[in-house]
Amino acid sequence: MKNKLTTANCEPPTVLSSDKTIYWLVKQEPTAYSWTTFVKDGETEWTGVRNFQARNNLRSMKKGDQVLFYHSVLNPSVVGVAEVTKTAYPDPTAPEGDWSCVVLKPGHPLKRPVTLAEIKAIPELAEMALIKQSRLSVMPVTEKEFKILLHHGEQDSPPLPRSTKGTPKSNKAPKK
Repeated sequence: MKNKLTTANCEPPTVLSSDKTIYWLVKQEPTAYSWTTFVKDGETEWTGVRNFQARNNLRSMKKGDQVLFYHSVLNPSVVGVAEVTKTAYPDPTAPEGDWSCVVLKPGHPLKRPVTLAEIKAIPELAEMALIKQSRLSVMPVTEKEFKILLHHGEQDSPPLPRSTKGTPKSNKAPKK
């Protein structure tokens, strides 16, 4: 007899269902499917997720939820914002098993990518799932994290690193 997969032996969804907009981050290797291709396509089925926690996160997504699009591997960074247009349904690319996908449409690109190194340097993002569960491909993002990332992505350049040793020393010679 085949061992049937049930929700009893799967991890529960990370985010509980609510009417409030939830924020998410999805990862994709840009060589496999880039933000540019996503924009050109106009929308896409987010298929191929084969991790139970990521699948459960897909199932928690609601129409209208905002999604950060993250390029992984090469120059890892948040590059744009998308929106969920269709909630979870069976993944047509799954030959077997209980897998789901959603439909996403591109919203807008960030003015500049927010790199993983920059994200790790922002103290308010230290507990972000992207840092704590770096291998997860679909993850929740808090409203605060979402707003911080958008703010950084709309700046002309990354902020200067914060000094942890007080004020910077001047190179000027003291006046006599």
